[in-house]
Amino acid sequence: MPSIRPLLRATTVASLALLAACASWPGVDDSSDFVIVRHAEKVPDGSDDPALTAAGQARARAIAEWLADSDVVAVYSTDTRRTRQTAEPAAQSHDLPVTLYDGGQSADAFAAQLRKAHPAGTVLVVGHSNTAPAIAAALCGCEVEPMTEAEYDRRMTVHIDGDGDITLLTASQPSP
Repeated sequence: MPSIRPLLRATTVASLALLAACASWPGVDDSSDFVIVRHAEKVPDGSDDPALTAAGQARARAIAEWLADSDVVAVYSTDTRRTRQTAEPAAQSHDLPVTLYDGGQSADAFAAQLRKAHPAGTVLVVGHSNTAPAIAAALCGCEVEPMTEAEYDRRMTVHIDGDGDITLLTASQPSP
């Protein structure tokens, strides 16, 4: 009587090979998204550090809601009330602090710092009309149109995939 051990062994090896070939292994997402926005609408009170208007507060909440399903790993803001108030809802919804950055440093230096600190995940950066486009341009190595003082709804997302390929996506922020 022939032994069935060789047949059993061959069947087991073939089955394991088939399972390995069919298995779907979750890949590691080593891409990063840097979402750069200008602070939301500010109170026109003539002060150096105005707060957000009701519409600005609503826009800040809308940004947080838009990012709710993203893997937000950091939230950055300059040290002004309007930028912090824009950043806080997104930071709170992801249990993160708002990290303050110097808006006077060069965009290239800040972009290099961001890329080094956050090789994966989503990072929200809240800046100003005169800094947000430069930060996006430094991150993507591309041209970005300047913002007007009246523009509050532009969202610039710099996507860097695992191979280092960079894409700039520009869209309107969620409406308040």
